[in-house]
Amino acid sequence: MEELESSNVGDIKTYSQKASTIRKNGYIVIKSRPCKVVEVSTSETNEHGHANCHFVAIDIFTSEKHEDTVPTSHICDVRHVPRVNQTHYPLLDISEDGFVSVLTENGTTKDDLKLPTEEPLLTQVTFLLKAGFEEEKDIVIFVMSVMGEERIFALEEVGTKGALSA
Repeated sequence: MEELESSNVGDIKTYSQKASTIRKNGYIVIKSRPCKVVEVSTSETNEHGHANCHFVAIDIFTSEKHEDTVPTSHICDVRHVPRVNQTHYPLLDISEDGFVSVLTENGTTKDDLKLPTEEPLLTQVTFLLKAGFEEEKDIVIFVMSVMGEERIFALEEVGTKGALSA
């Protein structure tokens, strides 16, 4: 893997890499969105001596499909996987408009995370919130952040109320 140049995109580090070295299950930035590559195909060399890479990738937050075709020698922004921040917070409360209140590591509350509304997380959220939160169970919210965007990607019941602070 040839690392050519470092740059910042949002709150993550990216590095530039030749398109021909990017593989399936890798990460790439397409249309300023962090994506996981699900398909890569390379065209035959054309009459001008150039081949192209066609990428099909899925936005890691919205699950939208993005495609891009670039020359194999083109330099692409690629995201380091460890730069995707994943953290978890104890759930404190849920507002009527779907925002959650969570407790951060430094003891403050964070109130700007919205509950997911897309499947399959919607089913998990509905079940946990009815069976867990309302029955005084501790629930942990797992959050992924990259490029200045945060999303809840999982929830987990961890015990009865107060077990997290004990």
